[in-house]
Amino acid sequence: MSVSKTRNHIIDIARQLFAKKGLDNTTMNDIAQTSGKGRRTLYTYFKNKEEVYYAVIESELERLSERMDEVAEKMIRPQEKIIELIYTHLSQIKETVIRNGNLRAAFFRNIWMVENVRKNFDEDEIDIFRRVYSEGRALGEFDIDDIDLVADITHYCIKGLEVPYIRGRLGHGITPENSKPIVTKFVYGALGKMLSPKEQSIDNK
Repeated sequence: MSVSKTRNHIIDIARQLFAKKGLDNTTMNDIAQTSGKGRRTLYTYFKNKEEVYYAVIESELERLSERMDEVAEKMIRPQEKIIELIYTHLSQIKETVIRNGNLRAAFFRNIWMVENVRKNFDEDEIDIFRRVYSEGRALGEFDIDDIDLVADITHYCIKGLEVPYIRGRLGHGITPENSKPIVTKFVYGALGKMLSPKEQSIDNK
């Protein structure tokens, strides 16, 4: 097994153990035994359990980053991309936390630890918003003077919604389907004009 495959295997086993037993109740011995690797091999890749935990969070965020890139590359209007990026971020974060069972407690408790790990993801996401906003401004869909600033604001606004969204406290139980028209209206109003049905018809020809 190659170095990268071995490391990824250990990370995946650790994620499953953290999800089942929790971060505090999982030991390096547990990870070594369950992964079928010796302690020496485990310590070749990771100095301690905290490093393994960082790697687990990084791998989850890489999945989210890849999904965000896929949305950004879609052949749809920039305005539609922004809405989909917002919901992709929130839904994928929620899915990640729920899927990881007991790991969710560590996620909320160790939020600053997670913050240190997610810096690269945050930078990548801000760059995605810059690209989409630049595309939208070039097409005349967005009326934005400072793309860098708007990209930063968008990212941090979405980031601030993560915990209430995950815990179902956003919109007092309103579903994503019901909230999308509201969010769409807000985004269109803040960043540019919403095309009239006639303009949309012309635009789609």
